Amino acid sequence: MSRPALTLRSRAIGYLAQREHSRVELRRKLLDAAARQQRLRAAAEGGEPPDALGAAAEQEVDALLDWLTGKGLLSAERFVESRIHARAPRYGNLRIRQELAQHGVALEPDAADALQASELDRARAVWIKRYGGVAPDAAGRARQARFLTARGFSSEVVRRVVAGRSGD
Repeated sequence: MSRPALTLRSRAIGYLAQREHSRVELRRKLLDAAARQQRLRAAAEGGEPPDALGAAAEQEVDALLDWLTGKGLLSAERFVESRIHARAPRYGNLRIRQELAQHGVALEPDAADALQASELDRARAVWIKRYGGVAPDAAGRARQARFLTARGFSSEVVRRVVAGRSGD
């Protein structure tokens, strides 16, 4: 005997129980789940699956997201905090800001200031873990700079770290 399909609400709560999600990310997941349910329903009834998800399903998902936000289960602030906590030890401010922008949220000014203040130390920790010290030649320093730049650290911080300077 097969299990009954999960409702959108139970799916949303299940996703949020695993980790914090942004509204954009959770909306995409729920719309995918609604489309999957619609295709399964059409296959069970023997009909053709629809090409697109209806406006009613999108309205249902948006209403569910509003309900989750109202109940405090979906929070942009908690999402930003958890994403910063997960990404800050390995990535720079530029990468963190870009990732948050993809999720449709922005850093609060105080969180941005805290990240800015710790960027040099975080870059140095990543650099030491990867390379252990200053490269003996220009090619090695360029490789280290590319690595830190790809991690989203600012060019000034990268220059200071790769040169081995520790002062502010």
